[in-house]
Amino acid sequence: MSSKCPVASRAGVLGRAIAVGLLGSALLAGCQRADEIAVAEPATPAPGGTPEVVIPEGPTAPTPSELMSEADADADAESATVGGDGSEIRLDPLGEADLTGLDGELACSFAVDDQSPLLLARGNVGSDQGAQGVVKVAGYVERVTAPGGFDGMLDNPTFRGQGKTVRIETTGEAIGGGESPPRPATLTYLRADGASRNFEGQWRCGP
Repeated sequence: MSSKCPVASRAGVLGRAIAVGLLGSALLAGCQRADEIAVAEPATPAPGGTPEVVIPEGPTAPTPSELMSEADADADAESATVGGDGSEIRLDPLGEADLTGLDGELACSFAVDDQSPLLLARGNVGSDQGAQGVVKVAGYVERVTAPGGFDGMLDNPTFRGQGKTVRIETTGEAIGGGESPPRPATLTYLRADGASRNFEGQWRCGP
């Protein structure tokens, strides 16, 4: 009987070892399966949380109203010029430096809204020598002339220059008093290609 006890003891130990090994394998397989599930399923954000979206700063796009204002300004400039090759007729206000070299006792000028004149011409009283004037077309000062000296500029004069004709037509009585009161008038600029543009303003002649 003493010889059978060690065999039974060894068998029991072996059985327990096998059982422990199987239990460990089962636990390890369960952990691996849990890890796979955790990787496959993304984490759910906490209830009520809103992911923060960061938008990089960049140039601000113009608003529809700004785009419409720019388009309206371009349309007004183009519609003011009629005919020709489609390019705009632009007259710029004259400065002091633009008037050098003009001879004559008295002057006449056309201006819009009390701004600097768009046309200024000088001539002598009772002279057959033509009046000499200037206009600034798209930034370039250009000479024009009208027959009859100063007297010829008093009644709807017509000025001519290279590739251009400028007509002044008074449209009303003098405004105010004084030695040289302004009169409402229309300046019509005609280009050699057939284009024309009207400017509404005042015609003033005197010292």
